Amino acid sequence: MNLVILGAPGSGKGTQAARIAEQGKIQHVSTGDLLRDAVAKQSPIGKQVESIMAAGKLVSDGIVLQLIRETLTDSDERGKWNGWILDGYPRNLSQAEALEGVLKDVGETVEGVVYIELDPDVIVERLSNRRTCASCKAVYHLVSKPPAVEGKCDSCGGELYLRDDDKPETIRKRLEVYDNETLPILGLYEKRYRVHRVDGSKPIDDVTTDITRLISL
Repeated sequence: MNLVILGAPGSGKGTQAARIAEQGKIQHVSTGDLLRDAVAKQSPIGKQVESIMAAGKLVSDGIVLQLIRETLTDSDERGKWNGWILDGYPRNLSQAEALEGVLKDVGETVEGVVYIELDPDVIVERLSNRRTCASCKAVYHLVSKPPAVEGKCDSCGGELYLRDDDKPETIRKRLEVYDNETLPILGLYEKRYRVHRVDGSKPIDDVTTDITRLISL
C-alpha cells in the first residue's frame, strides 16, 4: 500500500503516519527525517543540505525529490516494507506534479490518500497549549500532557516556554499558508486517487483505527 497523508499543521498527520507505518509494516517516508538523516550520514546530499540550512535558506524541491527518489529505489530498504506512506510532501501543486514524475520514473504509484480534517480553531487551541523545555527540548501539552510542576520540565527541571511558532497569531498565519498552497492538492488528488477523509478531532487511537479501517491495512 503506497499512501500520501495530508493535513494542516497540528492535525496529527505525522503521528498518524508513524502509527500507520508501524501497523501496516510500510515505510514512513518523512521529508523532515530524510533531510536530518542525510545530514547525520554526511552523504553528498547531506553535506549540501547542511550548508543550505546553516545559511538559513530553504532546501530546494529538487533536493527533496532526489532524497525521495533514493529512498524509493533503495532495494535493501524496499525489501523490508509492504509499501510506503509519504509525510510532509507535497506541499503545493507544483511539488505534487513533480512527485508524479519521480514516481513514474521509479515505477511507483500512489494507491490512496489520507486527509485528516480538523477545525482551525481546534488546531489553534491544540498547538497554543504546547510548551517546550528550554534545556532538553522535551515537549508538553497543558491539557493532554501537563508537567508535574507548572512551568517546569519533568525530566531536567528546565523552564517551559511557548515557542513563537506555537503562538495563536503565528498558527493562524501557518494555516492560511496551508489553505492557499497545500489544500489545493486535495482537489487534484480527488480527481486521480481515492481520498480517505478522517476526523482528526477524535482521540489519537480512534483516528488510527479509522484510518486503518478505511485503507484496509
